Amino acid sequence: MLFQVYGAHALPQWLALIGVLIGLILLNEFARKTKFGGAVMFFAVPLALTAYFVAIAIGVRTGAAWALENQTHIYMNGWFHYAKLYAALTGCIGFMMIKYGWGIGKEHWFKPFPFIIVAINILIAVVSDFESAVMGWNKWWLSSEGVWLYGGWHNVMNGVAGLLNIFCMTAWWSVYSSKDKTDMLWPDMTWVYIVVYDVWNFAYTYNCLPTHAWFCGIALLAAPTIAALLWNRGGWIQNRANTLAIWCMFAQVFPLFQETFKDGRQWFDWAVLPVQYPEGVATIQKLYEVAGGEAAAVGTTVDSVAANPTALTIISALALLVNVIALGYIIYVSCKRHINPYKQDVFVDQKYYKDAAARIA
Repeated sequence: MLFQVYGAHALPQWLALIGVLIGLILLNEFARKTKFGGAVMFFAVPLALTAYFVAIAIGVRTGAAWALENQTHIYMNGWFHYAKLYAALTGCIGFMMIKYGWGIGKEHWFKPFPFIIVAINILIAVVSDFESAVMGWNKWWLSSEGVWLYGGWHNVMNGVAGLLNIFCMTAWWSVYSSKDKTDMLWPDMTWVYIVVYDVWNFAYTYNCLPTHAWFCGIALLAAPTIAALLWNRGGWIQNRANTLAIWCMFAQVFPLFQETFKDGRQWFDWAVLPVQYPEGVATIQKLYEVAGGEAAAVGTTVDSVAANPTALTIISALALLVNVIALGYIIYVSCKRHINPYKQDVFVDQKYYKDAAARIA
């Protein structure tokens, strides 16, 4: 078992997971189907949230109680969350430019943009994995979001897996608009890449976003994958960017939907911890007690409280293994066909590729 989803809280935990999954799928459909939906989700809402974030920052600087006690400031004020949110939004807007042929979106030289923005998003996560390894090698450490993380070899393995995952993206120039203008298509990004990305990203969330991983490690990865495999073939990367941006905006404003309060005293019925916290909320309480309570500083380390890193190690090792296999297969096919896998399509014989290519305008 990877998560503590049993006992009295199991029903609300599973219902919340299903609710998030369905919500992400429906909001992605709203955003991709029309220009209006995309404009609402990726222009109007982000502009309003940016004004909100700026107001919080100003309030904190002036010592306003409402800002200092704001959930976003307390739990989501680290560099990673803002970087991930705006990187994902940049991807969504760029993909819309390609899909609708807006401005530079119709230019051939802009076609590698999806690869570039996905690579940037992956690198952000890789840096976070390596940061955890450095800050808390075989011990707990307190992140800037007030989350206790356990660092070690699992972070190194998954960080390397993320770097390899970048090179598992093939045919960087082969992105197109669909015939009905609802999707940006990347036909060569088939189920092969989707699977290895999902395994790597799940391991990342499990390592570095443990209090969020039930939702962003399962529902957030499942939503774009379900759409891409069932009714939107070739559109996985657009689905992924859309759902990621939508989730990041929600989580930035309502972080307590998915985790405990900072001191671990209050626990929402639907929130879930992974098994690396052996005693659940009690582990968090012990960590704060040893570290000095709520006043514990970012970067504080604790090695006297038990952890269960077994699942972290297994999942990260699996992520590294599947990415090594995928990259090896890409190299094998490329050598066999005498092609450059980053300039030409690799998976042309797969049904998934053919179905996606048939949708190109």
